[in-house]
Amino acid sequence: MNPLAARAYANGLGAARARTVRDAVTAVVGLQGQDVRANRLAVRARTDGLTATDVDDAVGRGEVVRTWAMRGTLHMVAAEDLGWILREVGDYFLARQAPRRRQLGLDDAACDRGAGQLEAILTEPRTRAEIVERVDLELHGQAAPYFLSYAALSGLICRGPERGDEPTYVLAHPVDNGDELALRYLLGHGPAHPRDLAAWSGLPITRSRTAFDTVRDLLRETSDGFVVEGAPHEEATELRLLGHFDAYLLGYRDRPVPPAHAKTIQSGGGFVMPAVSVGGQVIGTWRQVSTKDRLAIEVTPFTTIPDGLAAEVADLGRFLGRPTALR
Repeated sequence: MNPLAARAYANGLGAARARTVRDAVTAVVGLQGQDVRANRLAVRARTDGLTATDVDDAVGRGEVVRTWAMRGTLHMVAAEDLGWILREVGDYFLARQAPRRRQLGLDDAACDRGAGQLEAILTEPRTRAEIVERVDLELHGQAAPYFLSYAALSGLICRGPERGDEPTYVLAHPVDNGDELALRYLLGHGPAHPRDLAAWSGLPITRSRTAFDTVRDLLRETSDGFVVEGAPHEEATELRLLGHFDAYLLGYRDRPVPPAHAKTIQSGGGFVMPAVSVGGQVIGTWRQVSTKDRLAIEVTPFTTIPDGLAAEVADLGRFLGRPTALR
C-alpha cells in the first residue's frame, strides 16, 4: 500500500467526497481555521457540490464551530466533537499560555472574573471589540485575543458567524461524547505513528503514546504506521487543490513534499502554501490572481501535472461563484 495515498484517502481527498460541511470536518477531527478563506477551501477539497456560502451557513447554524483546539490554534470542528477535543487538549494549552497571559496582566483571578461575565455579555454574537468594551478587564493589545483563547479553551465560548470580514463570538455548549483522541485521529489520518499525533495535536509525545496505548486493542500496526482495525483502507489517486494550512499538510510530523521543494511549501513563520496534491503526493503550488472579470489560477508544478487539473480549477470557480481560468 502507498502510505501517502492511504493517508490522503483517510483525509477525505479520495474519490468519495463528503456531502456536508459537518461530515467533512468530522472525518479529519478539525480543519485549521485562523484563515477563514483557506478554511472554506479545505472544506471544498473534501466535499462534492457545496459552495463557500454553504460553509458559512453551517457555521451560522452551529453545526460546526471555529475555536482554539489542536496546537493551540483556531480550528473548525463539529459542534458535537467540541467537548471531547477540549477534554484532550484544553488544559494543556491553557497551561502553556498561562505565562504569556500573566505578562499581559491576565492572572487566573482576572481571567475567571472576565469569564464569569461572558454569559451576560454574549446574549447575541459579539465581535472582539464589543466584548472588550463590555467586560470588566483591561484588554489592551494582545491581552484581548489571549483572554478569548482562555475562554474558548475552557469551553465557555467559540467563534460565531462572520460579520462581514470580522468574526463574532458566541457561548459554547460542549458535551463530551467520550471519543478517544488517537482513534479519531487515525480514522482521518492513518496510517500514522504517535509522533504524527504529537505533531498534529501539539501535545507532548508522551501523551500521544498514552493515547495510542488507550485504544491499542482497536488498532493494527502496519509497516507504515497504525490504522484502525476494520476501517476502510483505500488509496486516493485524485488531484486536489489544497489551500493554505490544509489539514493534510499539517497532519503529520513529515510533510508529503519532495525535499527539494519543502521550503516552497513551508515558506517560514508557520506559513503553509497552497499545494497541488495527487494521490497524497504534493507535486506543485498554486495561487489565486483576481482580475476584474475572473479568477486566474496560477500553477507552478514540481513535475508533470496529470489529468484532472482543469476540472479542479473549474470546481474551485463553482465553489467560489466566480469564473476561473487556468494559467
